[in-house]
Amino acid sequence: MEGFFKLISYFQTQSEPVYCGLASLSMVLNALAIDPGRKWKGSWRWFDESMLDCCEPLENVKDKGISFGQVVCLAQCAGANVEAFRTNQSTMDEFRKYVISCSTSEDCHVISSYHREAFDQTGTGHFSPIGGYHAGKDMILILDVARFKYPPHWVPLTLLWKAMDTVVWATGQRRGFMLVSRRQTAPLLVYSLSCKHESWIRTAKYLVDEVPMLLSSNNVKDVKYIISTVLTALPPDFAEFIKWVAEFRRQEDGSQGVSQEEKVRLSIKDEVLKQIQETDLYKLVTDILSSEKNVCQNKMTIDNQDGLPNIAASDCCQGAVFLAGKSGSDRVCSRETGVRCHRSNSDKPVWIASGNVINCCSAGSCGYSAVHPTSDDVLTALLLALPPQTWTGLKDNDVFQEITSLVSLEGLPPLLKEEILHLQVQLLLPKRCTDNKVKDDLGAFSI
Repeated sequence: MEGFFKLISYFQTQSEPVYCGLASLSMVLNALAIDPGRKWKGSWRWFDESMLDCCEPLENVKDKGISFGQVVCLAQCAGANVEAFRTNQSTMDEFRKYVISCSTSEDCHVISSYHREAFDQTGTGHFSPIGGYHAGKDMILILDVARFKYPPHWVPLTLLWKAMDTVVWATGQRRGFMLVSRRQTAPLLVYSLSCKHESWIRTAKYLVDEVPMLLSSNNVKDVKYIISTVLTALPPDFAEFIKWVAEFRRQEDGSQGVSQEEKVRLSIKDEVLKQIQETDLYKLVTDILSSEKNVCQNKMTIDNQDGLPNIAASDCCQGAVFLAGKSGSDRVCSRETGVRCHRSNSDKPVWIASGNVINCCSAGSCGYSAVHPTSDDVLTALLLALPPQTWTGLKDNDVFQEITSLVSLEGLPPLLKEEILHLQVQLLLPKRCTDNKVKDDLGAFSI
């Protein structure tokens, strides 16, 4: 029963009739003390059902429920290690061993997917965590998250296996169980995503699907040409994506009264950004973005939907650097940029740009509130996170070898490698969730 005491502290009731998977997962994630990477309410970092939306929009879950595969994806997306087994992928004896192992530990918990009919209960498919195991009677304690219907109850392990060994009529797949544990290091320190954020979906589709086609259809000359080609053909709303990543983290970390725990977490983020900026790929991306030709091309491509406000933001930042007497290498960010049109006496329009400019500096030099990724950081991380098959269409073997060396994860520091591997998983999720391919694929996102 060692695992029980952690779980019972976070025992909750599902807030919607079909939120049993979300309630079970948020309960387990909180019991494992996994950092959600964002605040729940006030200053509290806490998993809630409403935060588990990276694989499937909550509106869809509320309408149709959630599948076994989607719960697995959500757990991985939230930063947990997951081993998932349908009943046709395991045996009852193996299941018993897993239950005993997790029940005698605080570091692993089991979520079961079963059909209520085997217990003579009302309802159909259901998810709930397993709270403990009685070795003498071979019984399992189910912490039923539908507490408005049933309190925690003991069931024979053989009966639970029978309830799991049923077929979901909508998918034709069997139910099963998953082992959820905490990773050694917390992933997703810098980057986040959500299926409901349109720029993430478009960016993922472009990088995963269109970039390989783009490279295979062009006469690629060298690595610089490859990176330049990728950057100049970015989706039109990529600027919104960059803004969302930076602003999301700034909103999370820029509040007053930063705790010691948050300071430690932010210092780790600072280290991740430093490690990104020390890669050869980052230097190449920065060089390409800083060249006059590509900057103009990128500005035309990236900002064509919202040109004037972005130009205003850039002007505000340049003015802030000039007035502060800082060098051009110092980074500044403009927040809440406003653009207003006024009529002069001659009736000619006069555009006035204003903004609240903050100093972002280089990573780590401005204290904890300045640890936010820039375009260079994000683009480098995304290029590192691309699947290896992205570059297989390159016809020139020398160019292929050079680019694979640049994007290889082998030489990366462990902290950055963990972040990139998790981002690699995340990068596939928006596209797969929109293609409706995550429901039954349990192993595609293991890292």
